[in-house]
Order: sequence, then structure tokens, then C-alpha cells
Amino acid sequence: MREYCIKYLFLCCFLWLAGSVFAQERFPDGTPIPDWFADSRVVPVEELGRIYRITDYGVQNDSTLLQTGQIQAVIDKAAQEGGGVICIPQGTFLSGSLFFKPHTHLYLEKGAVLKGSDDISHFDVIDTRLEGQNLKYFAALVNAIGVDGFTLSGEGKINGNGLRFWKSFWLRRQVNPQCTNLEELRPRLVYIADSKDVQLSGVRLENSPFWTTHLYRCEKVKLLNLSIFAPRSPVKAPSSDAIDIDVCKNVLVKGCYMSVNDDAIALKGGKGPWADQDKVNNGSNLNIIIEDCVWGFCHSALTCGSESIHNRNVLVRRCTVEHAQRLLWLKMRPDTPQNYEYIRLENITGSVVNFLFAQPWTQFFDLKDRKDIPFSYSSHVTMRDIRLDCDVLFAVKKDETQYKLSDFLFENLEITARKSGTIQNGYIHGLQLRNVVVNGVRLK
Repeated sequence: MREYCIKYLFLCCFLWLAGSVFAQERFPDGTPIPDWFADSRVVPVEELGRIYRITDYGVQNDSTLLQTGQIQAVIDKAAQEGGGVICIPQGTFLSGSLFFKPHTHLYLEKGAVLKGSDDISHFDVIDTRLEGQNLKYFAALVNAIGVDGFTLSGEGKINGNGLRFWKSFWLRRQVNPQCTNLEELRPRLVYIADSKDVQLSGVRLENSPFWTTHLYRCEKVKLLNLSIFAPRSPVKAPSSDAIDIDVCKNVLVKGCYMSVNDDAIALKGGKGPWADQDKVNNGSNLNIIIEDCVWGFCHSALTCGSESIHNRNVLVRRCTVEHAQRLLWLKMRPDTPQNYEYIRLENITGSVVNFLFAQPWTQFFDLKDRKDIPFSYSSHVTMRDIRLDCDVLFAVKKDETQYKLSDFLFENLEITARKSGTIQNGYIHGLQLRNVVVNGVRLK
């Protein structure tokens, strides 16, 4: 009897463990999603160490007075004393580039505004990363480079004060329509590089002169309940991407609102005909989850490119899209070898102009010394459980001299397409349609 009970208990434990394994959520390629992604707890500021309230150290509440040096001195003091939280109290504080050190954090109280200068000379020139290149360029307003455990939190705002930069950019484009982003000198809002266990939560990031949030070579980053905004009128905020994920692993974007005049979330990682051979600076984005978010106007909710070589295990779920130009944009760049694989979008509602947009991307095309065009791929893309209004369902161009699209699945789609609800046969190898209803008609 005793032996029978032991065997019975062992069997029960085995079945419970087996059930737990089989019930565990999985990435698109079938690998289990770590429990880390399920923990969206915001780290309380009280757990982060001593509070350094900047007004206690001579910084004045004055939106017209540049105080970069004074604020940086508070950061440096906190770092020298073992770390702590740099607290921006209610009021508006004008600054150029700030650099956070190990064990320091940024907290903005309700009513607090950290405002960026609109004079580019107030931003340091550093070795940094931009548009798939490592180069000397201007630092962001908030920089955390090699700061493991960094947090940026609170109920306040970081305002990039970008209007002057935007106007200057469009004036330059009138004179030189081919000018690049790098030719018009302007800073990003937040740049975090070479850091692990990072959390950004609660704050509003607005009016960035350039990209809003740029993550480079980071691991285990959570962006929670952020509000990210840059206008499309009366002056467009050019290249004001909400979140750029660049050679990162394990990133959670949850509960965020994004409305910007460019891509909302762009996956980057390098560009150029030999970009995949640079294993130090370039690389993959792996294990990215975007959930419970709302997109306002943007060029695309999720974009692979324009400088990207490999994205794998990207999951977008339980999101609402309002007035986006595209839901999923695959930028197939003919001067860069690319592989976008195991991407899944599910439980999406709202309205877009283009449902799926996959076409060559030739802006500033440059093969350098390469004689052939690097071949690219996008495969194992699933779009399911989606109800959307759109203009065009299938904005895909076939170009098998440059890239191959394969193994896509459209499942449980209810689409209203105002202009085109057709899908061109043969443009995607192995395309499967399961319960796809467009304008009330089930596609076969």
C-alpha cells in the first residue's frame, strides 16, 4: 500500500509538472517565454536608494535658464556616494545632454518637466550609435550607457522641445531634398546602451527633436505605461520614432501609448552590404514582446528596418491601432542582408491604411564595394485574431531577385478594406489563409 501511494504521488507530481510545461506561453518559434516577461511590477522609487532632489542642490525652477552642469553635478554626486535617485520636482528645468552613472536613476514627480535645450551646442558629441552605424554624433538629452539596473520613472515629462529642430530640418530639405537625418544636427530624447535590467515606466516622452527612445545592445529592458508623442502637424516631427530597438535581447513593451511622425516601434541592428559580418556593433533583436499598447498616428505600428539584419521571436498582442499608416512594415533593403523571422501579431483591433506592407526600401541605397545585391528573407510571420478597418489589405511587392517571403499565416481575420482586399497569389511562398473574411467574404 505504501509503495502504491508513493507511485501515485509521483505520477500526480509528474502530471502537474507536465501540465505546467505545456501550458507555458511560447514565442513564435516555439521556445518557452521566460517568467521575466510576466512580471510588470514597477520598481518603487523607495527601493532605489537615497533621493537627490535637484532643487536641494542649487538647481532652480526656471524654464529659460540652462542648468546642464548643475543637474549633472547632482548625478555625479549621487554616483560618488554609492548611487541613488535623481529626483526632478514639480517645475520646468532646462538642460542639455545628461549622463547617468552606475547605480543612479531618474525620477520625475507629477508636474515635473525636464526640458531639452533647442541649441545643439548644448549637447555633447560622443561615440554613439545611429541609423545602423557607430559614429561620432550628438548625445541624447538623457543618456545611460553601461548602467545596469537603470530606471526612469514617475508621472512627469521629458520634453525634447523639438520645434526649432523640426523647422530647420524641413528648411534644409527644401534646399537639398536628398539630405540625410545625420546632416541636420539634432539630439535624441533618451539613449540607453550596453545596459541590462533596465526599466522605463510612467513618464511622458514628448516632442523629441529626433528618435525618442533608442535602446542599443541592451538586455532585459521593460518599457511600461509610457506615453510617447510627437506631432504630425502643424509642423511634422521628422524621424521621431517612439521606440527603436537596436541589437537587443528580451525586451517588453507593455501598456504604452505611442503617436509620432514616423515608426512607432522599429527594430534595427545594422545596415550596409557587409553589415552581418560586424559581430561587435551589429546583430539580432531577439525575444521582443509588445502587448496591451495603443498606437495613434504613426507611419507603422511595427517596422522591421530600415537598418536591420536579423529579428527573431517578435510577439505583438492585445493592442489597438488608431490611424496608423501600416500595421506591419517589412522594409526589404537591397543593400543589406536581412532576415525577419518568427513574428506574430494577434488580438489587434482598430484602423490602419495598410494591413501588411512588404516592399523594397531604397532610401540612401549604397552597395559600397559589393558587386551583387545581398539576398534577404522574411519567414514564419503569423497575423491572427485581428479585426481592422484598412484601405489596403495586401501591400506586398514581389522581387525574388532581392528577397523571399515565405511561410506566412493569416488566421481569423475580419477585415474591412476600403480600396483593396485582394491577395496576390505567389507573392508569398507557403501563404496560408484560415478563416479570413474581407468585406464580408471569406477568402480561399
